[in-house]
Amino acid sequence: MKIIIIEDEKPAARLLERKIEKLGYEVQTKLGSVEESIVWLSNNETPDLIFLDIQLSDGLSFEIFEKVVINSAIIFTTAYDEYALRAFKLNSIDYLLKPIQDGELQFAIQKYIDHKNSFFEFSDQLNLFKKFIDKESKPVYKERFSIKIGQQIKIVFTSDIACFYSENKATYIKTKDHRNYLIELSLDQLEEMLSPDHFFRISRQFIVALTDIKDISVFSNSRLKLCLNHYNEEELIVSRERVAEFKTWIG
Repeated sequence: MKIIIIEDEKPAARLLERKIEKLGYEVQTKLGSVEESIVWLSNNETPDLIFLDIQLSDGLSFEIFEKVVINSAIIFTTAYDEYALRAFKLNSIDYLLKPIQDGELQFAIQKYIDHKNSFFEFSDQLNLFKKFIDKESKPVYKERFSIKIGQQIKIVFTSDIACFYSENKATYIKTKDHRNYLIELSLDQLEEMLSPDHFFRISRQFIVALTDIKDISVFSNSRLKLCLNHYNEEELIVSRERVAEFKTWIG
């Protein structure tokens, strides 16, 4: 049985190799990056079994198989939560949680041997795990901003923000204690950083916090007008093209 390990952490790769050899199997080679794996797999026979780490030093290991077509069985070695991975163990696919335990490793290899004729096609395994990664990966949004004021640094938490607004090609934070802070980010950039559960871009000029909306009223041309608790310098109008999405957001 031809086995290879794709793992960028050399101590982890050597330890896994020793564990596999202790079970009586030989590791053909160890590969440590996307680039190295592409070169090796392009110039060697397809292995029977690949132990595959997800995150390599130069990218996700999925990128390897966008360049090289192979048909191997795969056992992922990953740090993802064990509970979340239980379902996959019912599908003739194994995911070994680091640090890898001897018993789990032996079971995974034996599972492959027992079921290799009916084992998932490599592409099916890869696609299934990609879907899992996409589902489990949750975006991380900004919870605070650090703002330089003279020689001091002010920390402003998003929970204390009423809105963001642009004025004279600059961007400002309006806080719930009625202070304004200049920040070196555009509203376009902020829109990507802020949780869509708590902030909404109502127009080209404003992003508002849900918790600071006091009143909503119908305005001209099918638009909406907002009244915030802590901002009253200008009218806050939800642009017509954003009204439907805004109604869904607050609903």
